[in-house]
Amino acid sequence: MNGLDLLGFIMVCAAATLATRVLPFVALARQAEHPLILHLGRYLPPAVMMILVLYALRDFRPLADGQLNAAADGWPMIVASLAVVGLHLWQRNALLSIIGGTGAYMAMVQLGWAP
Repeated sequence: MNGLDLLGFIMVCAAATLATRVLPFVALARQAEHPLILHLGRYLPPAVMMILVLYALRDFRPLADGQLNAAADGWPMIVASLAVVGLHLWQRNALLSIIGGTGAYMAMVQLGWAP
């Protein structure tokens, strides 16, 4: 793949990404005050975040077989989850909570931390 093909590929991908981001706003511009749109705008972001949390913790089984069963990735996951909750309760900033929790988890995993 030469440079011109790569540039064309990047431009097509950028245009497709921009179109998928802009199209809902353009299509629903006249419906901005519709009750369904207002309802989705209020409740959909927390629902998506909850789905992401459940997906991230899907394999975590802290009480398997009736005892504390934290695998090697279990403790960093617990500590990072507590960091997210603590940061969010302290600052009420979703971006800070996400970055802080992700940073804490990645630091613990990369440094091989496990109690």
